[in-house]
Amino acid sequence: MFVTTSDFSAAAHGYLSKVQHRVKLIGGRELARLMIRHGVGVRDRVSYVIRSVDEDYFADPEG
Repeated sequence: MFVTTSDFSAAAHGYLSKVQHRVKLIGGRELARLMIRHGVGVRDRVSYVIRSVDEDYFADPEG
């Protein structure tokens, strides 16, 4: 696995088709996405609560 905060050249991507070993290139955009998804090196700044109507609350208790 090779990781960079920028991106890989076309030559680097082309090289993968020539090697037998399984190699994964993770560029900056993918790295940021993975960090956010797994909570690594990131911090929550704002949280939103989405509310919906609780239909059970308004249900007729006598059915």
